Amino acid sequence: MVSEGQHAKAAALRSLHEDGIFVLPNAWDAGSAAMIAAAGAPVIATTSAGVSWSLGRQDGQRLSRPEATDAVRRIADAVDVPVTADIEGGYGSDPGAVAATVAAMIGAGAVGINLEDSGAPGGLFDAATQAARIRAARAAAADAGLPELVINARTDVFLFEIGEPAGRLDDVLARAAAYAEAGADSLFVPGLLDLSVLAALTGKVSLPVNVMAGPGAPDVAALRAAGVRRVSLGQAITQAAYTLARQAAAEVLTAGTYDSITGADSFSDINGAFRAH
Repeated sequence: MVSEGQHAKAAALRSLHEDGIFVLPNAWDAGSAAMIAAAGAPVIATTSAGVSWSLGRQDGQRLSRPEATDAVRRIADAVDVPVTADIEGGYGSDPGAVAATVAAMIGAGAVGINLEDSGAPGGLFDAATQAARIRAARAAAADAGLPELVINARTDVFLFEIGEPAGRLDDVLARAAAYAEAGADSLFVPGLLDLSVLAALTGKVSLPVNVMAGPGAPDVAALRAAGVRRVSLGQAITQAAYTLARQAAAEVLTAGTYDSITGADSFSDINGAFRAH
């Protein structure tokens, strides 16, 4: 049963796409979600890489649907803001598998999803096949009682350098049209950070555009000027956190010093960001 609170969170997430730009510092577990919410994030997005690593697994669609769903449920239970779930390729290639995943994620408390078009043998699903998978996601959301679920349709044309460089923008534009017609609410194009190409894309598509940023990427103001509406950090924060864990451990094991963890937030500040129950 979808609660009024979940409907309100879906509406809040949907409204963020209407104007301006918003940033998603992606979380990988309940603790990171609580810290990101405490920093003022209006939405928590999950990162499949981070969730996979937190479970001792490599990224790359190696999670099961129950594992991914359990992670999203713990995150949604830890924060009061909307949660959008990275469901990778849907944990199954056929539309029925995607529908089952969407229903599970809504049941876990999510009000948005990312669904990518990679995962087909040899590369990406063709536009028509992916559109059918998006339609299944939209129908499953309605059947689950959350028709306003925000579907962020991810295309990996630029990320995986599919086809000749000169044709990639046209490929994304064709996919965007098909995905929008199938019920997508936004278009996620990781691997594309060229501001001139982004401006061309945002000027031609009907969907709000999401990019994945991090060190070396244009800043949020520049992305906004190019017409981007949504910025994800993907696994970047997870990488930084895990790097710190390795560096701090290596420092104390070798030098016997603690400089790597100087400046950490206090115990009480971190503990206070969590619920008491």
